[in-house]
Amino acid sequence: MEQANNKLLVIIGPTAVGKTKLSIEMAKRFNGEIISGDSMQVYKGMDIGTAKITRDEMEGIPHYLLDIKEPNESFSAADFQEQANHVIADIQKRGKLPIIVGGTGLYIQSVIYDYQFSEAASNAEYRKKLESIVETDGIAPLIEKLQSIDSESAKRIHPNNVRRIIRALEVYYCTGITMSDQLDNQTSELKYETALIGLTMNREALYQRINHRVDIMVEQGLIDEVKSFYEQGLRECQSIQAIGYKELYDYFDEKLTLAESIEALKQNSRRYAKRQLTWFRNKMDVQWYEIQEQGNNSFVSEEISTYIAGKLSLSANM
Repeated sequence: MEQANNKLLVIIGPTAVGKTKLSIEMAKRFNGEIISGDSMQVYKGMDIGTAKITRDEMEGIPHYLLDIKEPNESFSAADFQEQANHVIADIQKRGKLPIIVGGTGLYIQSVIYDYQFSEAASNAEYRKKLESIVETDGIAPLIEKLQSIDSESAKRIHPNNVRRIIRALEVYYCTGITMSDQLDNQTSELKYETALIGLTMNREALYQRINHRVDIMVEQGLIDEVKSFYEQGLRECQSIQAIGYKELYDYFDEKLTLAESIEALKQNSRRYAKRQLTWFRNKMDVQWYEIQEQGNNSFVSEEISTYIAGKLSLSANM
């Protein structure tokens, strides 16, 4: 098997499309080890709601950047970039192929394009002012303000993610440059010799798959998982903004019935999948492959394997 050198395989796509299964197959074929590219799978205990890979599903393939943070801790794209680059270097040093798998676009972009995250000046007084507005009037005024100065960030940041909305406004207030402009001005030159694979699926089939996955999560104990965080008093932190957690908080707060919360979870998951696809298609040069909901996808796997072998000059273990 050839040394991986500076090679990197990245597998992206919307939630529930089948990235995990493909990543294990490709790791076996190309002597790879896997790095999670998901912003919420870093949190300990958030297993069912984030569809975190299980020990059995790993099939002996080493995985990294899972369960590295407590639920009350923050984790940013810059944090991910630093840790992922360290893991990639270690994997490559051992002559194996690092494989990033996930759906958090900015995290993955930050690594493959080697983004330079400037430590934008902060302003505690301005931040407290924004936090006071949220306490009295809710998040809506801040979303409206962000839309007026940085519509791209307003689209990208989930409306429930108060911390990130405030941060985007604070960055603009301190620098006069929007967060979107800062990202757009980043280099488009790849840091690694990269094969960037994207999985997609007929939208109707994907949405059905997402709905089914939510039903399975509920059967597997999602409600109890989220309730444990709720009972710990975890609320105003990054992890609880994850889809699958905040919706059930509304149930525990008696704002929604359980059925309404589950439906909201399905709807938000479908919307997130749509945003993921839009992001990947607009921001990355991806080699796309369509997964069939029914039938054998072995032909697609062979196509992908052939592409990777050619792109990275690697031979596969068949």
